Amino acid sequence: MVPSDVVKRLLNGENKIKVWREYRALSQTELSKLSGMELASIAQMEGGKRTGSVLAFKKIAEALQLDLNDLV
Repeated sequence: MVPSDVVKRLLNGENKIKVWREYRALSQTELSKLSGMELASIAQMEGGKRTGSVLAFKKIAEALQLDLNDLV
């Protein structure tokens, strides 16, 4: 079950990657390592400066133990 604070953040339009990353208590560096992606890419996606490819979202979803639909 997803905590209500996470649901509220998602419903308020916060960046989904950031919300789920913080819920999993991971830093951007840790997510970068788990997903095999560059730290700069993670930061840019969280900051809204980059949208990311389907492959990038798949890697992040897998690293965060989520379904791809939870991120898109």
